Amino acid sequence: MDSTIFTCCMPALMTPCKEDRTPDYDALVKQGKEMIDAGMGAVVYCGSMGDWPLLTDAERMKGVELLVEAGLPVVAGLGAMNTKMAAAHAAHAQKVGAKGLMIIPRQLSRTSVAAAQKAHFEAVLSAAPDLPGVIYNSPYYGFATKADLFFELRKTHPNLVGFKEFGGVAALSYAAENMTSSDSDDALLMVGVDTAVFHGYVNCGAQGAITGIGNILPKEVLLMIALCQDAVKGNTEARRLALELEASLAVLSKFDEMPDLVLSFKYMMVLRGKAEYTLNFNETDVLSESQKGYIAKQLKLFDDWYANWSKQPSLAPYLG
Repeated sequence: MDSTIFTCCMPALMTPCKEDRTPDYDALVKQGKEMIDAGMGAVVYCGSMGDWPLLTDAERMKGVELLVEAGLPVVAGLGAMNTKMAAAHAAHAQKVGAKGLMIIPRQLSRTSVAAAQKAHFEAVLSAAPDLPGVIYNSPYYGFATKADLFFELRKTHPNLVGFKEFGGVAALSYAAENMTSSDSDDALLMVGVDTAVFHGYVNCGAQGAITGIGNILPKEVLLMIALCQDAVKGNTEARRLALELEASLAVLSKFDEMPDLVLSFKYMMVLRGKAEYTLNFNETDVLSESQKGYIAKQLKLFDDWYANWSKQPSLAPYLG
């Protein structure tokens, strides 16, 4: 099974919405194209960042289909309230030509029961046997897939190619130590949270990343990953630069771990001139004026810092 789709950096696309609070698919496709043009290897739709719980199944499928029709490499998010619908999203993704699956654990019902999660993962993987998939681990989803279950699934489902870890530094370390570092197994690890890119790549051997802040700062995030990849090779200057960039990104990256992540990242998009991200699907889902002020100040602080920091001669090879 070809897993190369998961060895790049890809943004988790948000879903813009129109005045009537329905998806703005034209803006979605436009953003997807801009991300690929900026150097991203693929796009993810529709995960937590895409507001999957707030969209209908038909709306989500339409978004995946339109992104594929636009010629974009798409990984489909498979969150659902029941296994049957998660499997339906997987089958649809394969049918329309998506490149991969991001498999979210079973939700609400028997969430903590390993046997129930095993059956859920098996049903989803079986629904799209020709597409490679990664299991999405997140504390928000209430279930952590451990090594025993992961390798048991891999025995019968070769399209399970790896792991997207959102759980942070400790969880990435567990996955690297117990699941994705064997010379005899090609399971791969993806960094799933913006606050742990350096740790994931340099300390855990991650091969890819799914990013939230990369929607707003694609060039900067891609630079961060390039520096980390060179740090893995022993480049001490790249290591220094990667750590400096990560430290400066820390406040903006932290929004990826917060419950208002979608609202916060959408507001950053608005600050970047993308008015199509002004509204949210629920009218009551709004940031406070203080939150907006904080985000605006932090984004400007980073922009000003980066404008000076990126002038270092040692960055010239990375910036072209």
